[in-house]
Amino acid sequence: MGYSDLWLLLSKAFLISLAVTLLLGPVTIPFLRRLKFGQKVRDDGPATHLAKSGTPTMGGIMFLAGTAVAGLWLAHRFADGLLLLGVTLGFGLIGFLDDYIKVALRRSLGLRAREKLLGQTILSFLLALVAVSTFGRGTDVVIPFSGFFVPGGITLELNSWGFILFAVLMVVFTANAVNLTDGLDGLAAGVTIPVAAALVLISLLMEKWGIAIVLAALMGGCLGFLVYNRHPARVFMGDTGSLALGGALGAAAVLTRSELFLLIIGGIYVLEALSVIIQVISFQLFGRRVFRMSPLHHHFELGGWSEQRVVYTFWGGAIILAFLGMAGLYQLG
Repeated sequence: MGYSDLWLLLSKAFLISLAVTLLLGPVTIPFLRRLKFGQKVRDDGPATHLAKSGTPTMGGIMFLAGTAVAGLWLAHRFADGLLLLGVTLGFGLIGFLDDYIKVALRRSLGLRAREKLLGQTILSFLLALVAVSTFGRGTDVVIPFSGFFVPGGITLELNSWGFILFAVLMVVFTANAVNLTDGLDGLAAGVTIPVAAALVLISLLMEKWGIAIVLAALMGGCLGFLVYNRHPARVFMGDTGSLALGGALGAAAVLTRSELFLLIIGGIYVLEALSVIIQVISFQLFGRRVFRMSPLHHHFELGGWSEQRVVYTFWGGAIILAFLGMAGLYQLG
């Protein structure tokens, strides 16, 4: 496939997903509002968030629909792209069930944690198994920045079951880290765009055309969603959207041998998740909180930052980290 044809496909995927998401907004948001699928806000959160109570959630179905339309239309010839799309929609289904139980059935906790983790683990296991057995993924992991010191870079061989365990942990961690990041208007969708863009470039370097197309569609969907999700948000993506985004990014990293690069490129997600882990451990062991509130974005809010300032700062950090992660590819392969 020529590069001009490929860039045309990527552009089409981005624009189709963007258009579908934008067109769904005026239909989906009022529909969710009529169904009273509104967000419940934590009483112990920032006081400014109380006004968000009742804002329609589960809006992730908008950009998932855009991604699915563009992906099925343009990536149907590429088995790896269809696999990525299937994992994305699978994680989105888990999130949808969680959201539906919370907002429609009025069960405040939604799916039990073990139920969500079981579903995520099964999907991630199948992804890793297919990647190794069908797509020739191999069982090694590439070390970022190692090309600066050793021509061709350094890889770490994990063997079959070691790699599958590693891949499952990576995808599940990414999905839940994105879920934790989704706490402010436009934060998760805005951070995801540069992360997905970096993975598109990695996919092109790896000649994984189908994966690049689906990720381009995901970028378009996120941009379209931001029109409705930017401050003040008219709709939230819910777990439907955040788990799907995390599942997609984690799966793309596995299929392109860039798992450790994702920890850098998606560093904002990592910081958000680590802030929760540190907070819980510190409070359980020492009875003290390290952060004013976790995840990390709430820490800055309670420190006096406006919601928009936190979001724009994190967007900027995501762009910088995406470039940093790409620099780690130097002289690899």
